[in-house]
Amino acid sequence: MLPKPHAALAPNTLAYETLPLVKPTGFREYDARWLFGSELNLMGVQALGLGLATLVHEAGVAPRIVVGHDFRAYSASIKLALVAGLMAGGMEVVDIGLALSPMAYFGQFALDCPCVAMVTASHNDNGWTGVKMGMARPLTFGPAQMSRLKEIVLAGEGRARAGGAYEYVDGFGETYLEDLARGRSLSRKLKVVAACGNGTAGAFAPRLLERLGVEVIPLDCDLDHTFPRYNPNPEDLEMLHALADEVRRTGADLGLGFDGDGDRCGVVDEAGAEIFADKIGVMLARDLAARHPNARFVVDVKSTGLFASDPELQRLGATTDYWKTGHSYIKARVAELSALAGFEKSGHFFFGPPIGRGYDDGLLTAIAILEMLDRNPARTMSDLYAAVPKTWGTPTMSPKCADEVKYDVVARVTARIEALRAAGAPLADAAIVDVVTVNGVRVTLEDGTWGLVRASSNKPELVVVVESPVSEARMRAMFASLDGVLRENAEVGAYNQTI
Repeated sequence: MLPKPHAALAPNTLAYETLPLVKPTGFREYDARWLFGSELNLMGVQALGLGLATLVHEAGVAPRIVVGHDFRAYSASIKLALVAGLMAGGMEVVDIGLALSPMAYFGQFALDCPCVAMVTASHNDNGWTGVKMGMARPLTFGPAQMSRLKEIVLAGEGRARAGGAYEYVDGFGETYLEDLARGRSLSRKLKVVAACGNGTAGAFAPRLLERLGVEVIPLDCDLDHTFPRYNPNPEDLEMLHALADEVRRTGADLGLGFDGDGDRCGVVDEAGAEIFADKIGVMLARDLAARHPNARFVVDVKSTGLFASDPELQRLGATTDYWKTGHSYIKARVAELSALAGFEKSGHFFFGPPIGRGYDDGLLTAIAILEMLDRNPARTMSDLYAAVPKTWGTPTMSPKCADEVKYDVVARVTARIEALRAAGAPLADAAIVDVVTVNGVRVTLEDGTWGLVRASSNKPELVVVVESPVSEARMRAMFASLDGVLRENAEVGAYNQTI
């Protein structure tokens, strides 16, 4: 039995080498993220694995789990420490080695593993680590499972059991790529820039695109865990700008950007114009709804209002459910509603049957985008985008806010906005007509302009998004007003980027 974890330990001490370190704030809403070394040590990872095994047995799920790790200098060692804890807890571990998150999710199906634990910090800065977990394919943990896992680990309730086993599957990446490419081909010759930010997707995404008959121009596809140019985050303007520059330089038909663990995809058109993921979602929803009558979609509260107001989606009988931001939330909602697809502004896209298995996969998203273009041989990506009603929106902006206080700050902002509405007071010189609090607060004005404030589930930050169907001026006015409400809270720091 491992000792009970500690919330803080000084590195380079006897205690650090003999006791588990697990900072409680690393347990997020739907996965786990820590700064490796200062918030989590290898014994802490073992405690996490033992706790996860205990939770699986407690839930009555077959104790068979697929594990993988992303390309960071420390990820393999973290995975092996996790494996040690899982095996001590009686789990049969199936190790697929270096992997993308969707590859691990695919492994749940292909390798008959009810459970998954993918060691990745996705697009987080170097130094971060984390684990995406699930025990009911294709779902990953939500707050209830994460809360119980946190209780087990921090209380030292992980229970050792017999029955642990280990199996390594060699070449599973090839099996994953074969599954994605099987039965797919493009009749249109396309030149595509594939940007991977030196993250794990660089080992897989270009190979998939080549199998589809695409002429691939690789950009930052060599694996390098120092991320020398930018973090592999297709929602980040630095990555999008680099992708756009390469598209313009090479005359490519479009650019596709993949995040660090391959479950997200970003897009720029043939002119190098960056298209936010929620607008790509609208374009894909149109394409899918034309082939699947009365299609149902799920989108997160950060996403454009066009999913509800677009005349073409309305004509095709499509309906959309706005839900909580987060890959686990949208994944679960897609399954619950038997939706055809789910879309997040961050670039997590979820395709249900008959297109996919319901989990988020950036490579499958790339296929859907390329097939959409293939079905429109006379149109460019910018043509398809121009057909979508214009709105003016911000990128996802993230002012700093400590994990310990960020939810309290959002609660205060929500109360402030609800008080404004109750008093009939305007925001950005317009009446408030709707306030949605399913995930943070999304406030809509009488002219359709809206703004969102929520707590990031993965980092010590808030999330701010604003959109207006009227004008850029109205979008900027809404941002200024919403930021003014935020600045009433001293705990809110500087933005990572702004408009």
